[in-house]
Formats: sequence, structure tokens, C-alpha cells
Amino acid sequence: MTTVTNERPATPELLALYDAVGWSAYTRDPDRLTAAVAGSHAVLTARDDDGRLVGLARTISDGASVCYLQDILVHPDAQRTGVGRTLLTAMLAEYADLRQFVLLTDDDRTQRAFYTSLGLLRSDESGLHAYLRP
Repeated sequence: MTTVTNERPATPELLALYDAVGWSAYTRDPDRLTAAVAGSHAVLTARDDDGRLVGLARTISDGASVCYLQDILVHPDAQRTGVGRTLLTAMLAEYADLRQFVLLTDDDRTQRAFYTSLGLLRSDESGLHAYLRP
């Protein structure tokens, strides 16, 4: 059983989770990661029965018109158990009244199937375009 709350984890737990999924760009600067999570509009965490942090989702938003899902990650040991679905479903519900819910991610077939199964469209399917600074 996984417990989902809106707590903001301590730096060592964040580092362990981000390391576990290989997101080293975040873990190279622990202070920046901690500040990023602290500055998030919303943070949801998932813990296993032993209290170990196994998932996290966080957003950046104005709370009125747009929400950007900055991170959603699940520890490899807990992947394909519903943790990611639970976190994303909760975030989608939290921001259901906003005009835009945005997520940028890798073009991976498995990720694409996951996100579309929850009703998200690729930008090229929605008539929108994304512009990024490389």
C-alpha cells in the first residue's frame, strides 16, 4: 500500500529518489534541488509501507490559468505499481479548472502510452506548439 501526501521531503530523501531514477542533473546541486522543491506550487509524495519515499510529483503554477508538471518520478522498485498513476491523477484533479496543464518529457513510447492513458495529448496533436531554449 502506498500513502500519498503533500509533504516536502528532506534533502537526503530527495537525493536518494532522484539518484535512483538517474536524474543526476538535479543531484549534482543538492541545494538547488531543495530550493526547487521548496519553491514548487504543489508537491505530492508517495511512500511505501516502510515510509520510504518512492514517488514525487511537483508543479509550477500561477494557480489560476496554467500548471506545469515539472517533475514526476517513481523509484524503479515501485514502478508499474500504480504510484505514478496515483500521483498524476491527483495532480490532474488539483488543476482540473485551469486552462492549461503542461508537461515536457522524453519522446519514449512507454511514457507516451502512460500519459495518453490519462487523457494528455502530445502538443502536435493539440494544435499547440512548444518553444524551448536549448
